[in-house]
Amino acid sequence: METAATVHQPARGHTRTIEFDDRIVKAFMIASIFWGIIGMTVGALVAFQLNFWQMNGKFLETLTGGKFVADGVEFLTFGRLRPLHTNAVIFAFVGNMMFAGVYYSTQRLCKARMFSDLLSKIHFWGWQLIIVSAAVTLPAGLTRGQEYAELIWPINIAVALIWVVFAINFFGTLHKRNEPSLYVALWFYISTLITIAILYIVNHLSVPTSLTHSYTIFGGVQNGLVQWWYGHNAVAFFLTTPILGIMYYFLPKAAGRPVYSYRLSIVHFWSLVFLYIWAGPHHLLNTALPKWLQLLGMFFSLMLWAPSWGGMLNGLLTLRGAWDKLRTDPVIKFFVAAVTFYGMSTFEGPLLSIRAVNALSHNTDWTIGHVHSGALGWNGFMAAGMFYWLAPRLWRTKLWSTSLANYHFWIGLTGILIYVAAMWFSGIMQQLMLNTPDESGTALKYEFIETVDKIAPFMLFRAIGGTLYLVGMFLMAFNIWKTAKSGSFANESREIAVIEREAKDGMRWGEVFRNDPIAYTFWGLLFGILWFFLPPYADLMCLILCGVMAVLAVRAFRRSSKSWSQWYDRLSENYMPFTVLVLVAVVIGGAIQIIPTITVNSAENVEDRRQVLYTPLELAGRDIYVSEGCYNCHTQMVRTLVPDVMRYGDYSRLGESIYDHPYQWGSKRTGPDLAREGKNRPDAKWHYEHMMNPRMNPGSRMPAYPWLFSKKTNVDALPGKIAVQRTVGVPYEPMTPDEIIDSAKKQAQDLAKGLVDQGVNITLEDGSEPKNKEEALGYLAERQIIALIAYLKKLGTYEDLAPKPTPPTINPIQPKIPDDFRKYTRGDEEPRPVTATVEP
Repeated sequence: METAATVHQPARGHTRTIEFDDRIVKAFMIASIFWGIIGMTVGALVAFQLNFWQMNGKFLETLTGGKFVADGVEFLTFGRLRPLHTNAVIFAFVGNMMFAGVYYSTQRLCKARMFSDLLSKIHFWGWQLIIVSAAVTLPAGLTRGQEYAELIWPINIAVALIWVVFAINFFGTLHKRNEPSLYVALWFYISTLITIAILYIVNHLSVPTSLTHSYTIFGGVQNGLVQWWYGHNAVAFFLTTPILGIMYYFLPKAAGRPVYSYRLSIVHFWSLVFLYIWAGPHHLLNTALPKWLQLLGMFFSLMLWAPSWGGMLNGLLTLRGAWDKLRTDPVIKFFVAAVTFYGMSTFEGPLLSIRAVNALSHNTDWTIGHVHSGALGWNGFMAAGMFYWLAPRLWRTKLWSTSLANYHFWIGLTGILIYVAAMWFSGIMQQLMLNTPDESGTALKYEFIETVDKIAPFMLFRAIGGTLYLVGMFLMAFNIWKTAKSGSFANESREIAVIEREAKDGMRWGEVFRNDPIAYTFWGLLFGILWFFLPPYADLMCLILCGVMAVLAVRAFRRSSKSWSQWYDRLSENYMPFTVLVLVAVVIGGAIQIIPTITVNSAENVEDRRQVLYTPLELAGRDIYVSEGCYNCHTQMVRTLVPDVMRYGDYSRLGESIYDHPYQWGSKRTGPDLAREGKNRPDAKWHYEHMMNPRMNPGSRMPAYPWLFSKKTNVDALPGKIAVQRTVGVPYEPMTPDEIIDSAKKQAQDLAKGLVDQGVNITLEDGSEPKNKEEALGYLAERQIIALIAYLKKLGTYEDLAPKPTPPTINPIQPKIPDDFRKYTRGDEEPRPVTATVEP
């Protein structure tokens, strides 16, 4: 048995028997099923928490007579568990499933054992250790505060290192392969390895303040753009491209048919890789993100319709002549449903990226339904189909129960449909209610909590649908366990013909870049990019030139299509040039989006407002806000939409968050927006009582936070945090550590004194009440709740940089709506504050 990568390649025509490393495939498959059940169980719990606030840990008070609450409830709140759910499903369930599929298919497509068994083991155990670390730190409130990027910096370094191990093992296998051409599935694996490395490293760049805490180097709008450049493309290159590679390998195997169209797969791959990387800004539509970036994201998102559906059709049409298997083979059932959900999700995604549609869907459950139709329908069903196909082959036996697998399919499908339909109804209903004006047309009809009450039945259906899907996962685990018990595991051995080194990877770099396909692509992209940045008329000229290049490219292809095909055939036999072209395609889109925002997101280039720096105590309170996961339920971004402005106040400007590391714009409003909270609700006593008992607002699903009233604020860490804030560009004045600590303590004392004077209830750690006012003040000033209230009262504070505009005059006899407001409602331009006076 050969395990080394340096085995001498025999001469052409020589054959040898190799033994594939299927133990690593088995390990990743079992890990995927295990973590999938864990992640989805947590998902079901947080879904029920949105219906029954007691599920946040209040039930433990009843079970333990109140003894367990202070120590344990904080680990079970929605804000702590929701990141655990998303990370477990994405990186643990889908990640392990992806690795199982990649390791199995790569060895057979390359006709070679993996480059190194040792690297495979390091990859497996390292990835599981990362997952366990996430499962410990996230419920403990150790987080970076960014969606899908919550893991603290030591874990992020581990992720990067393990990804490098995976890359070395994968590319080493490509180098020693005994098949000249790279099959379609390998293209998608290459794009995943390269792009995820870039996305993860750039988005997670941070400066540590301690072993468990750091601040992102990006702030404000730039942080938001980089976050969704990563967040959207994590979906693209972690949840989509590797699964498409798995589809291109396992679907033809299960159907016993070749891929429908090789040419379509080429178009599908390159257009998907290039277009996807540009689409991230559509997560920030109608916000303070510069409008050109919003339009850029929407434009490329709409273009994604074509390649996505091309891939879906290529998958479904591969089943031509094999549709009869759909009735009897559960593997085909899962694959067909998965590809169909892929098509549905990739139709809905571009639809939701249209600004007018996004104004209705964003921050609502509609987006949640969209995400889960992809995660459960596309990723989950592809995983189930692949596992049911792999298990009999790994354990050399038949699937233990086909009927149980079919039952898994139907109960899982039912769960998905209930879940997604409930989220569609919930999201659309809630946003329509939030946008509904009253009879006068000058105010909104419904309070936020009223809309939450109305969608409660749909949130319950969501929890039921997710639970049904989870039941299907248990059925699959049982079926595969019984299959393994009925057979015996063994690595597959296969006799292969060994090729000479000259038969692969011999393409010269000049041949890679000096040719018509690259030349026309380069000039077309250059003129297309200039179209976005040049002034009027010059941009039109670039658009025309871009169209001319497209026409010339088509003519050149028709004139010499054979040479284009030969060039691509040569490219697909050379993994290094292929990888470099993928890297170039990805870097172009990222650089065009991120680099311009470096200048935009600075104090010198903001619009009419600039953020006021947080005091040391407010910064501590902000860190507590992030630690509790409040961004999972509350946004801090009043969108440039009339209903948002009517409900929360003036729309948010770019300059109001330039010093936020990380930004906290959010993407889901389970509760109301907090961008103007300090102005809309300045009463510290209200915040104090609300955090202790959210039921003071009848109908609230928010958990209580009693531990904030007993845990101390770590003011000693503030000097180090302020120093790091300066490092990442926040212009704090020079202060000594003592000055920083004294400032925090003084502000806490002042805030606590006001609360004590108002007669708030204070309970000491031993359960007793303070003996006097001085004891109450001394105790309360040190608690985390004071720092958090300081932060909440700061929200919405900014420095005006521009003079107030002269208000328009309205005739009292014949009032008219200002032109600004008409443009505002049409969306012709970014809205401006609308004020009016009446002539005497």
